[in-house]
Amino acid sequence: MNVRFARLLGRCLGTALLILGAGAASAATIAGSAHDFSVQGWSGGQICLPCHTPHRANTTVADAPLWNHALSTAVYTLYTSPTLNAVLAQPGGGSKLCLSCHDGTVAINSFGGSTGTNFIGGRDKVGPDMRGEHPIGFTYDTTLATNDGSLKNPATATVTIGAGAQTKTGTIAATVLYGDKLECASCHDVHNTFTNGEKLLKVTSAGSAICITCHSK
Repeated sequence: MNVRFARLLGRCLGTALLILGAGAASAATIAGSAHDFSVQGWSGGQICLPCHTPHRANTTVADAPLWNHALSTAVYTLYTSPTLNAVLAQPGGGSKLCLSCHDGTVAINSFGGSTGTNFIGGRDKVGPDMRGEHPIGFTYDTTLATNDGSLKNPATATVTIGAGAQTKTGTIAATVLYGDKLECASCHDVHNTFTNGEKLLKVTSAGSAICITCHSK
């Protein structure tokens, strides 16, 4: 092979690898995120195990595959406001799975049939008194948007979630709602697939972008 050509080929390959490496580095991952408990002694070095298991899973949980974490039995005090047009009910589905740690009544390390002692606290604890939290578990549709007057129509308004290499664009209804309901995972990505570097948000809080995704102010 011609020496000059070989050197040129080497430079090209090196540049390509750098580009690929940068793309891989910008891709989000649960490893190293707030939901990576592998450095905690009680996790056994596992990332997935506190929530999921390949064997002896709780198959009564329909909103997550192979569920492994203890569920909360809390009854929640719901958000209320004189300007609220949505009809609220007790959280269900995926939000209840989030609350199995975040309502503070079940230890984070209660999984696999074991009862743990490490409870969530500080700003990460959101319940069971949810009067100071953004409402969840309500139907967000065109009717609600029309009645409210300051919400975007989820059937037509679009949103781009994620940052860097991981992005997804679509209507609010198709991209961030679950069965037309607003849930915890509408704003937060438990697996950190779409990240903006804070609180596992799907849309950044800079400039209140996460708020004006749905609110028309």
